[in-house]
Amino acid sequence: MQIWVDADACPGEIKELLYRAAKRTQTQVTLIANQALRTPRSEFVDSIVVPSGMNVADRRIVELVQPGDLVITADIPLAAQVVAKGGQALDPRGELYTDANVGERLAVRDLFDELRGGGQIGGGPSSFTAKDRQAFANQLDRWLTSAKR
Repeated sequence: MQIWVDADACPGEIKELLYRAAKRTQTQVTLIANQALRTPRSEFVDSIVVPSGMNVADRRIVELVQPGDLVITADIPLAAQVVAKGGQALDPRGELYTDANVGERLAVRDLFDELRGGGQIGGGPSSFTAKDRQAFANQLDRWLTSAKR
């Protein structure tokens, strides 16, 4: 059981929660990014630096993920690929992507991309809040509890 983190855009608060959870539950957490990251000294936390480029980190995560692993990402296409390989993906705002919901989320994301591209809607995601952080922490705890069984 492994947790992979799409770390380039992952909020610092989420990384800190993951570091504490890794130590507490002795679960391996690996951050993947296109730049070196500061991580705590821990046998349970490491990082992989990939070259810069479109979706390079995503491709590396998909190569490495195994059934039963968890990937932390806000990238729904990446989440869909992870689920297709037998893993699960958790959004930093606390939404868990599984076989049951990732297809619908991907379709909604594609629709909004199309509407934004056509100028019919604007804006992006709302600011990251304490409520989002708590939702993430709760979902992570549920996943860790079920994965350790």
